[in-house]
Amino acid sequence: MVIRGCFHAPDHHVRKRLVGAGLRGDNEPMSKPSIQPAPASDAPIEADSTLLADADACYRAMQSHDARFDGRFFVAVRTTRIYCRPVCRVRLPRQENCHFYPSAAAAEGAGFRPCLRCRPELAPGWAAIDSTSQLARAAAHLIDTSLADGTDLAAVAQRIGVTDRHLRRLFDAHFGVSPVAYAQTQRLLLAKRLLTDTALPVAQIAQAAGFGSVRRLNASMRERYRLTPTELRRKRVAVASARRSGVVIDSSQADGALAFRLPLRQPYDWSHLHGFLSSRLIDGLEVSGADDYRRVVSIDTADGLLVGWISAAVNPQQSVLVLSVSTELAMALAQVLPLARSLFDLDTDPETVTQALGELAAPRPGLRLPGAVSGFEIAVRAVLGQQITVKAARTLAARFVQTFGEPCTFAAQPALTRAFPTPARIAQASAEQIGLLGIIRRRVQTIQMLATQLAEGRLILHPGAPVEATLEALKALPGIGDWTAQYIAMRALRWPDAFPAADYGVMKALAVKTPAQASRAAQAWRPWRAYAVMHLWAQLAEEQTT
Repeated sequence: MVIRGCFHAPDHHVRKRLVGAGLRGDNEPMSKPSIQPAPASDAPIEADSTLLADADACYRAMQSHDARFDGRFFVAVRTTRIYCRPVCRVRLPRQENCHFYPSAAAAEGAGFRPCLRCRPELAPGWAAIDSTSQLARAAAHLIDTSLADGTDLAAVAQRIGVTDRHLRRLFDAHFGVSPVAYAQTQRLLLAKRLLTDTALPVAQIAQAAGFGSVRRLNASMRERYRLTPTELRRKRVAVASARRSGVVIDSSQADGALAFRLPLRQPYDWSHLHGFLSSRLIDGLEVSGADDYRRVVSIDTADGLLVGWISAAVNPQQSVLVLSVSTELAMALAQVLPLARSLFDLDTDPETVTQALGELAAPRPGLRLPGAVSGFEIAVRAVLGQQITVKAARTLAARFVQTFGEPCTFAAQPALTRAFPTPARIAQASAEQIGLLGIIRRRVQTIQMLATQLAEGRLILHPGAPVEATLEALKALPGIGDWTAQYIAMRALRWPDAFPAADYGVMKALAVKTPAQASRAAQAWRPWRAYAVMHLWAQLAEEQTT
């Protein structure tokens, strides 16, 4: 589907933002209840049909270079046959020459080439709100992370719990293209990014982006971009200009790592997110500095397990997260880059969350929900953290990783020594071995059953997994109640409406005595209750330090 003169807006909050901009268009205790939920809306959160045809609103957003719409739509210029982000600083085209598309794939499907200045592949993603948008984004995430290994669309449909036909309908409605066309565009954009931002050999880039050979990459880029990979590298933005604009970063670091700048949506509270991760560090697996976070990452690929490290820090002036990726993960960049965006929650629209949560979010409008490197890791952390302190859970987790994690050595990161154990490794371990770490028998059983089901493919813990079915499957396991399942949904499934109603702190903050009462009190925060939990926890931490 090609959309001309409009774009798909996934939520009703967009109209408010347009008007405001002059356009049309882990079980932690909590504090006293000082925050009340925002008033509930009677209408479900759905796309605003009146805005979908409002080309004026799109043009005005582009005219003002409004960053709130970056990634929401793309503008294609008929006279140049080039498409851009709405924040592009090129000379403003005439409105009658502009077509607006919901995705880069839709623009390329209509025959437009990506702008070499604003680089559409750098646009931040968009966290969907309504259920169908969430499904579409989940499917897109799975496609993004399987580019290098070959995108099995039938498997993608199965993993999000829909039919192949429904998957095609979702993509047509939300991205304006078929899943196959979307995947091809993402491969090309990834290759374009690696050609521009790294010094990796073209052959390696072709493999990392899922083309299999330089010949196929050459042919695809010639057909779509009218450039070969070598020509694209010659035409990239000058280094000096790129550094000023924050578009490109030189990948030749002292430690040999590849460096990327991942755009994020402001406001972004890196201090809180960094503190959350730092307070839960597992020795050997993670390290944090004054303003950076580093950890071991293992990626399962068709060629085996790749183990390397990532390092992240935020540059608030340029609204980017600076991500360093060790060369060991070079062939898994298709997985690592989306993983980082999810782990550090770069794509959530903070304005939408703040509007939904009302007074609760007002003191911390940039608060984010940390994601996960792997669903198994988060599940194990949640089980180990049941009814004990964060410090005690860290101790158990460190023993677990030290005993069963794959040893690794990095000259640039000597403190990083272990990868998190794979489900297959834990499924094969004896209960006695795990119990010797000080983990009680019931939790040993839970962890091993989790590992077995994940290793056999009977349980999937990743963004986009069917939420209700996954929650039921988790709670069917011995030792996993609603709190643990909801916490896993918050971080591993990236479900923004997850709500651990049985959390002691949540109940205390809401001045209620039962999980049922907490659930009723939090209904007004839907569909952002997971973010409400993060705000409540942050409120307590602040009160404990004063």
